Amino acid sequence: MTARLVVLVSGSGSNLQALLDACREPGYGAEVVAVGADRGGIAGLERAEAVGVPTFTHRVKDFPTREAWDTAMTETVAGHSPDLVVSAGFLKILGDVFLERFAGRYINTHNSLLPSFPGMRGPAAALEYGVKVTGATLFLCDAGVDTGQIIAQVAVPVHDDDTVETLTERIKVAERRQLVDTVGRMVREGWRVDGRRVVIG
Repeated sequence: MTARLVVLVSGSGSNLQALLDACREPGYGAEVVAVGADRGGIAGLERAEAVGVPTFTHRVKDFPTREAWDTAMTETVAGHSPDLVVSAGFLKILGDVFLERFAGRYINTHNSLLPSFPGMRGPAAALEYGVKVTGATLFLCDAGVDTGQIIAQVAVPVHDDDTVETLTERIKVAERRQLVDTVGRMVREGWRVDGRRVVIG
């Protein structure tokens, strides 16, 4: 059976594109059945529409409360019956209703080796601290900021002449590869959560 993915985006959708490309490969084991966003007019939605994937947009400001937005996101995503929900550059934190509905099935990527350098400044913080190795982390989302159980990590060396831009770009390449490879393994082999550990297969 082919696993159903709902992907959430807020920008260019490069991670989404990597998943769309992978899903076209026989044997990958998944298909993107919908793409959601928190803003309109973004390239990520255009990427989905270009290949006929349904899209939806829920802007926080269009709802009376953040809780109402969270409930709407939950109901819309659930309507697509996903096996896995992928945050691919989605810049909003979803609330308890969403997290409870998709517990153990909502994953996100981050541009550092968590638990080091959480938040929005992963590559910059790594450079400022002077680490020699950073990378990307794929994890299950919980109510914290980049605090969920780690599914996979990939290391990226920090070069002496790196800038935030060059390091960020190298991390993105590794991040996309890890996302595609790990999602494929999860949907083909299954996964389980054992405390802080996520075990695939």
